[in-house]
Amino acid sequence: MTVISPLRRTLVAVAVVCLAVAAAPVAAAADPGGTTLTWTVQPAGASGPDGRRWIERTLDPGQGVTEHLAVRNFSDTTVVFALKAADGYLTDKGRFNMLASDQTSVDGGTWIAVQDRVTVAAGETKVVPFTITVPGGATPGDHPAGIAATVTSAGGTVNVESRVGFRVMTRVSGTVTAALPVKDLTVAYTPSWNPFSGGTVRVRYTVTNEGNAWATGKGRVTVAELFGLTGHGITTDVEELLPGGTRTVETRVGGVWALGHVRTTVDVTPALLGGDQAGAELRTTSATVTAWALPWPQLALAALLAGLVLTIRTVTRRRRRRLTLLLDRAREEGRASAAATPAAQPS
Repeated sequence: MTVISPLRRTLVAVAVVCLAVAAAPVAAAADPGGTTLTWTVQPAGASGPDGRRWIERTLDPGQGVTEHLAVRNFSDTTVVFALKAADGYLTDKGRFNMLASDQTSVDGGTWIAVQDRVTVAAGETKVVPFTITVPGGATPGDHPAGIAATVTSAGGTVNVESRVGFRVMTRVSGTVTAALPVKDLTVAYTPSWNPFSGGTVRVRYTVTNEGNAWATGKGRVTVAELFGLTGHGITTDVEELLPGGTRTVETRVGGVWALGHVRTTVDVTPALLGGDQAGAELRTTSATVTAWALPWPQLALAALLAGLVLTIRTVTRRRRRRLTLLLDRAREEGRASAAATPAAQPS
């Protein structure tokens, strides 16, 4: 991840950030002497890394807990790392990040207290304790944050801050809710120019996490034709959303015939991620939009067939009329020939 952070004597600072996902992230940076620095940061116990990808804790308002992180220095020199915590968020691409150094945290990031710096020798791993303390008036639900080890290197008028860390998900006990209401639902029908095949309904909508918990969901899209007599459906995944987050979902439903009234309904069922899910309120939401679609390919085929039938009938009638005229002419000529021929006299 890339973060822009202005420093006092510089124009801008670019920070490369990796927050833990499937494996321990590694950052690389150049120190002022030009040496390449490489390190990683992981959740840990008091004795070292414990295999967790990130830290999840459920705490009561006013409760505190001590956790640990492990900084491993892969470099060939001793490095002094700055340790920082900040509020967490999801990027537009769904990746977890923490606020840049020049942004002020107001939530879960302010609940984390950690020493300012740690010195780690070459090839060494240092375990550092930190505390998470929930304020007495904290609201129930998830309060995401991140914690990272950073290195800042100077380069003329630009300083580069490189950091690597992991997410810290703190859930405050109480009533936990997950609701992903559907908004801005739009549909567009694209016919298949094969008249014997149905078209495609393109569906686009947004979901906003109006609950207080980290959640994902399933979106069921149903398209009904002929006033509900026939229908098609498809299920899509709604990627993870933090409280207050918004995501756009797009999908397509194929095999839909344009028979006039097309009714599209989206139902989203949320599911909690992480933490204790007992007693959680999961609210299913839905939205419906109706559109009209005309069967242009089928109408074109019907017009073509009608024109073909009309042409055949016209040609057939003309042939019959011509044949009748020819027969009438032949009869007239026969009568005229008979009248002009004298009768035979007896010998």
